[in-house]
Amino acid sequence: MKKKGTVYFFTGLAGAGKTTIGGLFYQRLKKYRPDARLFDGDQLRSSGGDRDYSTEARRRGAKGVFLQCRDLAEQGIDCVYCGIGMYADVRAWNRENIENYKEIYIKVSMDTLYRRDQKGLYSSGVKQVVGVDLPWDEPTTPDIVVCNDYDESPETIVDRLEEQLGLLEEEA
Repeated sequence: MKKKGTVYFFTGLAGAGKTTIGGLFYQRLKKYRPDARLFDGDQLRSSGGDRDYSTEARRRGAKGVFLQCRDLAEQGIDCVYCGIGMYADVRAWNRENIENYKEIYIKVSMDTLYRRDQKGLYSSGVKQVVGVDLPWDEPTTPDIVVCNDYDESPETIVDRLEEQLGLLEEEA
């Protein structure tokens, strides 16, 4: 019987580094699990043409991605999903319904987000920004918290994640 895959969920606010760190983690994961899949919240939203930012649409979208990840994991395929994951009930569903679920919270202070502001979300007055004018349920039970306020390189962070998540043991 084939080993079930793992779903690695990289969550945090916009600009925290989810896509950068999660994408690099995915590239490294492919050395061990060549059939691994990557899902990115921004890319999924833009490719799907969905411009409905309502609470219900956001929940539906997140649930759809996690259902797909769960189905792939059941077939032995690892998945990396990088997204805000703003609802505690969705993350709770993941824990209850995805056997091998790992939640990695990329935590960044608001000061750092305002200073970096790569997407112009925090300084432009744009509305419907999670963590600014939209509430979010900050993760309270992640498997790993990565503090990304400092000048630590994404490569160094991913080195540590590989060790913490036991990927180096899989290679041996």
